[in-house]
Amino acid sequence: MNVKLKVCGMRDGMNVLEVSLLRPDYMGFIFYDKSPRYVGENFSLPEFFPSSIKRVGVFVNETVENMTRIAKQLQLDYVQLHGHESVEVCQEMKSKGIGVIKVFSVDEEFDFNGTKPYQPVSDYFLFDTKGKYYGGNAQLFDWSLLKKYDQQVPFFLSGGITPDNIGTVTALNGMNIHALDVNSGVEAAPAMKSIDKLNSLISQITHLHTKSNV
Repeated sequence: MNVKLKVCGMRDGMNVLEVSLLRPDYMGFIFYDKSPRYVGENFSLPEFFPSSIKRVGVFVNETVENMTRIAKQLQLDYVQLHGHESVEVCQEMKSKGIGVIKVFSVDEEFDFNGTKPYQPVSDYFLFDTKGKYYGGNAQLFDWSLLKKYDQQVPFFLSGGITPDNIGTVTALNGMNIHALDVNSGVEAAPAMKSIDKLNSLISQITHLHTKSNV
């Protein structure tokens, strides 16, 4: 089982550099001012941020103009759309050469057919736990619900993933999972990631890769 890793909710420059040394595949920065992990208006990335780590800007119902401006300033590889963005908004961002990760909040009543219109305009989907907030609810959803997903777009899995429960990801073997998205489950404080927790998580992901290749 080969899955990539996205570390989301980054903000502090030194912490960004510390986490970048662990070489996650993606790093996410939240541009939603109601989030406790909001980066602020004058955010900039450290000068020596590795080019190998894909940059993801997380937005909630933001205008195309603002997303495009921020994407250009920070050289974002992807925008992660966490609100009620339309197919047209996704298409417009892709037309500007910016990758799109469209988020869907999942519970027992979620209809995966609702993802179909977004398939042509999304590079990836992200399935998160439906909760009170736009992400950051720190709760797992019932991953068995993903058996209902039969689309071609690969997905990120998010919602309450920690070093303690990462082993259960093996239940998703054979599904079109692209990456794990972690945030609060590897934090020492909001927006401050614990290197110890991330090391533990990465070690277990490596173990999952090894098992799948035996």
